[in-house]
Amino acid sequence: MKQSAGSRRYLPSSPFNRPAQAAPPVELFDVGDRVSHDQFGLGRVLAVEGDNDAVLIDFSGRQGRILSPYSKLTKL
Repeated sequence: MKQSAGSRRYLPSSPFNRPAQAAPPVELFDVGDRVSHDQFGLGRVLAVEGDNDAVLIDFSGRQGRILSPYSKLTKL
């Protein structure tokens, strides 16, 4: 198959010319915040590691460490 020697047209309405959407902001947690996780349920933040890189949460006696981004974790 032979390619054309012509140049491609610029189409301003093309979906390929749109800039990428910005990522949603990462939610910030503090010690003592009540949270809800899709899998583990309700819990309370025990510790925040680094610059909100990870949080340690107590889920009714069971502790879990959740890494950023917190897609399944919401602050109540």
